[in-house]
Amino acid sequence: MHVTKEHWGDLLDSLSTAIGKKLNELHTRNFYAGSGVWYGMDGNKRSEVISLVFEWIKERKHHFVYSSAVKEKYYNNLAAGNIPPELNTLWRFLGFHLVLSMQKKYQNENKNKGNTIFVFDNEEREKMRFTDLINNPPAWSETFYKKDKKQSPLDQMVDVPYFGDSKEVPLIQVADFMSFFLRKYVELKEGLSVPGYKGETQKVENWVKTIGERSIGRSIIYPSKGRCDCADLFYQHAPNSIVKL
Repeated sequence: MHVTKEHWGDLLDSLSTAIGKKLNELHTRNFYAGSGVWYGMDGNKRSEVISLVFEWIKERKHHFVYSSAVKEKYYNNLAAGNIPPELNTLWRFLGFHLVLSMQKKYQNENKNKGNTIFVFDNEEREKMRFTDLINNPPAWSETFYKKDKKQSPLDQMVDVPYFGDSKEVPLIQVADFMSFFLRKYVELKEGLSVPGYKGETQKVENWVKTIGERSIGRSIIYPSKGRCDCADLFYQHAPNSIVKL
């Protein structure tokens, strides 16, 4: 993690030199679109930088956990009373899925109890409610990771979730970078947006393939069979392209 933080800082320094302006963080949406401070930077050059970042991720051998939901379906089911009250915001719905997935993935590793820390980008409205949710997880969520009778709920969590400023926590910027391309992937694959240039869909698909390969496992995040009601809740609200990633 220390090396990743250092390398990300080096990338920002290189990009700062390229545009002649000091960058404290990379706003991926603007970078990809070539807007704002990136206006005038050649699209092929930006594409090259993106490819280098994904290659760097492969070399770093980090793993990813992700969650996604179709907003319309979520809000319709929320209004119909089909979403547990504990997850009555989309942010909380997605965040809790991440926590449950990490719990399921690492709970069976030897000597690994209580070694997981979550750091989210600042979300003032969610801090108190989400922290309470993690400290007092509902019983219905225990089937997601098949909690043992003698096991404490969410015993992989070493502490409550933390919230930080992306300018001060570079790894949040890395997560933001990956999240942008996951969303772009869904939009293009499911016809929710029109490709901005020839070959964009294939290029984005190739980039996102890295996230799929380096994820904690689709069978952990979105199991295709044998789902309990809790796992099915997240599966049924996710875009089809994500559950097959």
